[in-house]
Amino acid sequence: MSGKIASKVRAATRTLCEQLAGLVFGSPVTHVYNPLEYARRAHESYIRSYGDDLKRVIFLGMNPGPFGMAQTGVPFGDVGYVRDWLGIEEPVGHPRIEHPKRPVQGFDCPRSEVSGTRLWGAIAQHYGRPERFFEHHFVANYCPLLFIESSGRNRTPDKLPADEREPLFGRCDAYLRRLVDIFEAEWVVGVGSFAEQRARHALGDRGVRVGRILHPSPANPRAHPDWSGSAKAEMKALGLCGRRVSA
Repeated sequence: MSGKIASKVRAATRTLCEQLAGLVFGSPVTHVYNPLEYARRAHESYIRSYGDDLKRVIFLGMNPGPFGMAQTGVPFGDVGYVRDWLGIEEPVGHPRIEHPKRPVQGFDCPRSEVSGTRLWGAIAQHYGRPERFFEHHFVANYCPLLFIESSGRNRTPDKLPADEREPLFGRCDAYLRRLVDIFEAEWVVGVGSFAEQRARHALGDRGVRVGRILHPSPANPRAHPDWSGSAKAEMKALGLCGRRVSA
């Protein structure tokens, strides 16, 4: 596609950043990280490498994890999988105001993002090489912002007050619709119930099919002990479980 699709995705992402810049979030949130800003180089490397084709399926997460996208700029972006399997490693800056308990160390972050190791690990095991997966699929987050409370605890977007949620969700809905249009996607598969619900709300009149797989978070008791097997069964039930390709 000679970069045309990837260029549209990058433009849509930069527009979203501009639209989110003026939003204000109050207590108990004390810090807001936007990795699309301080980890832009890594995120745009991800788009250039894997977002320049039409996609049948978009896998949609909720928002960045503190040891995943917050560090690498890639959705579910556990450092090891982003660097060693996706082949992406770029300099990463810092949020404007950084929480002392949630430092951004970029690709030097020593901690794993469990959700990312499960998601990308299952994809790597099934497809072998990233090009085989991304031929028809893409992974994105509904909301690019990480919300942190004074204690260092994450606050998920669904827990924000209504007067903060509504303007945020309106912008994220528009971004999701734009991604679907650019990729001409037939499916959006929510990774967890929140992403599925937001996709149904944003895409209800677009003729796009929406499904869901179990969220791989360790905080989700249903994700134990075999998240990969559960997700594969859910994909098969949706009619989306492609055949295994040897490495």
